Amino acid sequence: METPELQFIEYLRRTGQKVTGARRQVLEEVFRHHDHFDAEELYQRLKERRAAVSRATVYRTLILLDQCGLVRKIEIGDNRSRYEHILGHPHHDHLICLSCGRLEEFSHPLIEEMQSQVCQQHSFQMLSHALQIYGFCRECQTVRTARP
Repeated sequence: METPELQFIEYLRRTGQKVTGARRQVLEEVFRHHDHFDAEELYQRLKERRAAVSRATVYRTLILLDQCGLVRKIEIGDNRSRYEHILGHPHHDHLICLSCGRLEEFSHPLIEEMQSQVCQQHSFQMLSHALQIYGFCRECQTVRTARP
């Protein structure tokens, strides 16, 4: 299996873009953790490591990583985006709390089966999909009902 770095380098070369040390540092930091993060959190982690990477490079590199299929961008509302690396991880969907922004991963075989059935019924070839369910997590529900 190809490493994330090789996949990214091949993508950059194929699309006529430069392979830079800063882009490699962003990639390395993305794959150092398996969590959901936003661009600013990633930038702060790189800064703590004393990486010579600008905020703009972080944002631009995340777009490239999403385009080449190494990272998935997740819209969580309020014009906020989170990211996760997906290479080597099984498909999953997300529950997203509109109050605190918490993301919880889940998967369910019946949902996957239903999506396949719908595609078959419509003679549609699915390449990928993302299911995001928006609402309120248990903790935020408790706070909401405790308010006078």
